[in-house]
Amino acid sequence: MLAGAPAAAQTRVGLAVPGDDTAPLLEAQMRAGAERAADDLDAELVIEADSCSADGGGAAARRFVEDEVDAVVGFLCTEAIEAALPILTEADIPVIATGVRTDSLTDRRERTGFEVFRLGPRSDGEREAAARYVVENWRGSLFAIVDDGTIYGREIAETVRIAAEESGLAPVFVDTFRPQLENQVGLVGRLRRSGATHVFVGGDRADIAIMARDAAGLEYALTIAGGEALRAADGDVPLAEGIVMIAATQWEDRVAPDPERPVQEQGYFLPVHAAVEIAVAASEDDTSIGNGRFETLIGPVTFDQNGDMQGELYRSYRFDGSNFVPAD
Repeated sequence: MLAGAPAAAQTRVGLAVPGDDTAPLLEAQMRAGAERAADDLDAELVIEADSCSADGGGAAARRFVEDEVDAVVGFLCTEAIEAALPILTEADIPVIATGVRTDSLTDRRERTGFEVFRLGPRSDGEREAAARYVVENWRGSLFAIVDDGTIYGREIAETVRIAAEESGLAPVFVDTFRPQLENQVGLVGRLRRSGATHVFVGGDRADIAIMARDAAGLEYALTIAGGEALRAADGDVPLAEGIVMIAATQWEDRVAPDPERPVQEQGYFLPVHAAVEIAVAASEDDTSIGNGRFETLIGPVTFDQNGDMQGELYRSYRFDGSNFVPAD
């Protein structure tokens, strides 16, 4: 009698979700993406809630260790993953984070030894992408830079200003405005007197919408660009057509467009699906996630030496009157 070859061990992947109704839609997308990938790849899925807290993250990590998972994917909250990483690293379980942008998550890799990989953008990526956009597209324009005085607004505006000046470009006007006013006629008037034809705004969607409305009211042709804060819902003043947003690439932009795609298969469905694909491929090939090139639903994925996803993860979008559509 010939003995049959032993069956390959089924890869076991942990999925860390927020739980506690913290973000029900995002959690549904994460679960759907992980379950679809696990079914397609014949992998076993172990799901734990981290409650978006340090206590919850530590508890979920200990349960993953007890369940002997080969890798963990997911996590939306910094507090949870920071508590989980020491426990998972000690157990030699790699982590693919799909929703944490905090720069220090991967910046500390050499010091901590955490085997964590980020499938998505970093926090500083938005600022750097905004700076590149202005330098590459506004070189021949009279441009201004304004911010709303918040930490977010100041940081992105200052990054744009420094990058412009390092490239030999000088804004014709730099200012901090008071946010959440009913109108920004004063600011718009100062912009017009400066001669600016373009302005980068470190501020939120509501203030940018008001600026655009007031510029139009003064018959002032002004090109306005801002950051990812523009993805918020409309306020009392609708956003004007033509406004540019520098933001993380929507995962849906990486796959064939499908207007019939259900909401559960949007957003985090795609990166979590890809994370499971990577975890299974690395486990089956007995290779380090950091050294591999993985073919996934969102295309090929590689990571740099810190564990950050390589490639351009930000792009420019233009508001068409209803939605932001890719502008490049």
